[in-house]
Amino acid sequence: MNRRARVGLLLVPLLLLLAVAGVAVRLLVFPPPPPLAPEVISLDTAEFPLLPEDPRKAKKELEQARRALAKLVPKGEYIVINTHANIAQMRLGEKVLLQGVCSTGSGGALTDSLTGQKWIFNTPHGVFRIQNKLKDPIWRKPDWAFVEEGERPPRDVSERFDFNVMGDYAMGFGDGYFIHGTIYERLLGISVTHGCVRLGSDDLKKFYDRTKPGTPVYIF
Repeated sequence: MNRRARVGLLLVPLLLLLAVAGVAVRLLVFPPPPPLAPEVISLDTAEFPLLPEDPRKAKKELEQARRALAKLVPKGEYIVINTHANIAQMRLGEKVLLQGVCSTGSGGALTDSLTGQKWIFNTPHGVFRIQNKLKDPIWRKPDWAFVEEGERPPRDVSERFDFNVMGDYAMGFGDGYFIHGTIYERLLGISVTHGCVRLGSDDLKKFYDRTKPGTPVYIF
C-alpha cells in the first residue's frame, strides 16, 4: 500500500466525524426552510496530504492525526442513528452497548392546498443531545397531521392530543424531534416517519433506561 493510500485510510474516519460535527441543524417549522443539498466527499477524487519523506516526521504526523481523531470520540455513552440503514445504537467508544432496528424520516413532502404551507419529512442530520425524557408521552398533533388526513386543523387544542401513538417512552433531542415508540412495529427498518426516530417497545425501554439527559446523539 503506497503512502497516499495509508494516509487516506487514516483520515477517512476523521473527515466523516468532522462532517457530522459541522452540520448546521434547523427545525422544520411551518413552513420549513428548503432542504440543503448535502456535501458529498468522494474518496476517488479527494486530495489527501502526503506524509513527509522523513520516516520520523511521517510517524509524528500520523500520531498527531490519531490524537486529533481520539479527541472527537465522546468520552461517555452516546447514541448513533444511521438513517440509511435504520439502525440505532448506544455506544461507548467503539463498543456497541445496545442496537435496535428503527424507522426514520421518509423524505416525503406534503403541501396544504389551501394555505400553500409545505412540510418535508426528514430526520435531521447532525450532532444533538437528549434534552428530556418522558414516560407515557402525549403527542400534540401539528397542522400537517390533519392536512395529511384530508382534514382541516382544529381550533380546539384538545382535539390535537393523541395518547397512544408515541409508545411508552420518548426522548427529545431538540426542535420537536423525539426518539419514541410506535404502534406500527411492522414498519420498523423502513423510512416512514415524519422526522422522529421510532423504536420497538423492547429496544425503546432499553435505550430509555440507559440514556441520561445530555447524552450525545449523532445522526447521519
